[in-house]
Amino acid sequence: MATDPTTLSELLEFIRNRPQRDIGLVCVDGPAGSGKTTLAAQIARELHAQTIHMDDLYEGWEGIAQGAHNLNKWILEPLAAGRDGEYQRYDWHLGEFAERHRVPRASWLVVEGCTSATRLVDKHDPFIIWVEADDETRLDRGLERDGEHLRDHWLTFMDTEARIYAENATRDRAHIHLDGFGQITARSM
Repeated sequence: MATDPTTLSELLEFIRNRPQRDIGLVCVDGPAGSGKTTLAAQIARELHAQTIHMDDLYEGWEGIAQGAHNLNKWILEPLAAGRDGEYQRYDWHLGEFAERHRVPRASWLVVEGCTSATRLVDKHDPFIIWVEADDETRLDRGLERDGEHLRDHWLTFMDTEARIYAENATRDRAHIHLDGFGQITARSM
């Protein structure tokens, strides 16, 4: 999902005009297959920010909840303390953690992916963007990208993320809501 220039400009204005705390943190969250990755790349490019992908922090299909803890422990806490963050990327094909990546302190950090905006990040005062599409569209996008053989994993992942979103009221805590086609549907700032 590529966001049109007008919507992107509006998002960037909201982000830049919001007071920052210790980290200029932007979380692009929402259900898998909604279009978060492309939007995050557009925002990061404009903010000259590093992007963290939650897919790199999960511990496989069953590790979505642990990904939020890994984000906080490995990246956000060190950055808030004035140190560089560091994480080890999860390799989905090998089923294990692979190489390490340094996350230097910078003015902005964009984190994209499911569970990027759980309540664990609240102490870092993130700007939360919620992106959503209907379940059928999301599943179709995911299976087109990952393959039909992963349908059962996708369905389980979708159930798990829905539970985590409900527990964290992620959608309700978001500052801006976009549909899966890049249009703003709500502002709650």
